[in-house]
Amino acid sequence: MAHLITIFIAAILTHNIALTYLLGMCPFVSLSRSVKTAFGMSFAVIFVITLTAAINWPIHRLLVYYNSEIISYIVFIIIIAASVQLVEMIMERFFPSLQASFGIFLPLITVNCTVLAVSLFMVLREYSYIATLVFAFGSAVGWMLAIMIVAAINEKLKLIGDVPKGLRGTGIIMIIAGIIALAFLGFGGMVDIK
Repeated sequence: MAHLITIFIAAILTHNIALTYLLGMCPFVSLSRSVKTAFGMSFAVIFVITLTAAINWPIHRLLVYYNSEIISYIVFIIIIAASVQLVEMIMERFFPSLQASFGIFLPLITVNCTVLAVSLFMVLREYSYIATLVFAFGSAVGWMLAIMIVAAINEKLKLIGDVPKGLRGTGIIMIIAGIIALAFLGFGGMVDIK
């Protein structure tokens, strides 16, 4: 149980998928301009990452059993695409205004390296099924935490209006993300994923 808690905390803080590995930066930068949009996208990412990891783990084990591990990456991408389609259909049906605010970025979760990276990390680290679910959920929550903090700071900076012209937009978002990444590194001695 302690190992699972360590994996969860490390996935959120010290091994934050967005701030440590710099994965998923395209939607991260584009959607961190508004807390509302970042919040909605975060839940879509949590759902997709957790669902795809839950499906990809047994499929990978089955493919390894039949010595067909080489096609597992193709299967991972197919599962990710299907999961994103499911999320898009749900959002179109129940949350059309939020889906419209995502624009092109909701379908781009399909090619978001964050989702695939979680499945690849589970393979490389040889996690059990429960550890995979904990890691996937923790990674998605870490991505959510990072984008929500950046979006909140970005909105506050827009209210103040003291950002130099050359740094407005993507520049200030990357600076904020870098400072938060340094803060998260402070937890480095406390937890680590193995």
